[in-house]
Amino acid sequence: MANDIERRIVLAGAAAGVAAVSVPAASQVLSSGLVNMPPGPDTKLSVERRDQVVLLGINRPYIQNRIDPETFRGMARALAAYDRDPSLRAAILFGHGDNFSRGIDVDAFKPLLKSGKPLLEGTDMIDPLGRSAPRLTKPLIVVTHGDTWNMAHELHLAADIRVASADVRFGQDENTHGRFPGGGSTVRFVRESGWGNAMRYMLTGDHWGAAEAYRIGEVQEIAADPQAALDAGLRIAEKVAQCGPLGIRTTLLSAHLAVDASEDQAFSRLDAQYASLYNTHDFQEGRDAEAQGRPAVYQGR
Repeated sequence: MANDIERRIVLAGAAAGVAAVSVPAASQVLSSGLVNMPPGPDTKLSVERRDQVVLLGINRPYIQNRIDPETFRGMARALAAYDRDPSLRAAILFGHGDNFSRGIDVDAFKPLLKSGKPLLEGTDMIDPLGRSAPRLTKPLIVVTHGDTWNMAHELHLAADIRVASADVRFGQDENTHGRFPGGGSTVRFVRESGWGNAMRYMLTGDHWGAAEAYRIGEVQEIAADPQAALDAGLRIAEKVAQCGPLGIRTTLLSAHLAVDASEDQAFSRLDAQYASLYNTHDFQEGRDAEAQGRPAVYQGR
């Protein structure tokens, strides 16, 4: 499936006469809009413009699409450029390879979180996890397949519409590794699926599949396989793009007014809460146990 999606994107770019390019600087993104970036060894986030829809593809399959700071910032810049581009009316986020993503690249993030420096800075970024302003004013559709764990599940929850392949395996298992869901699941998972359903998986670390995700309301459509899921996401995006853009923006604005104010305080504390765990004994025990393939023994300190 991965090869099918990648071949499709590369061929679409070639048909449009677009050559592979390196990741553009923020100024290029803002001045010229999003440009096509076919997946390649040096492209952590692919971009394909298709009429009024843009597809953003996480492209680190050699590490199960785990997200490092550079990839996260790339998504943030791409979303900001999409939001400001009047020619684009819908965006899709998906993953290349066998998995949507196994979430955060812990080792890559560790120096940044220990430094206390912000992950996102500047006006040319929109947080892909939607934890702080500015937030997207246009629709985002997330298409998941394979392993979709932790931060990746939180990216999925930050979408407006969610499509899953039948092979998806969701996970929010940070508590089994001495961490906690710091990207928004403690807020959005509870809101989308109800307290008991969300806590059932966050507090145990158990994984779940597409049918269960549909049952608890966090997935709007299930497709037979990853390619069919991407096709379904495209069909939905194209229908959204045909609607009046001012009405779409107002619909999103009105809906956010109903929920955002009550969630802002919880979102504002997530980064500090997550970073504080990096200095605990239990966090290191979780990392050691995972690396050594043994059960962790936590001491609550």
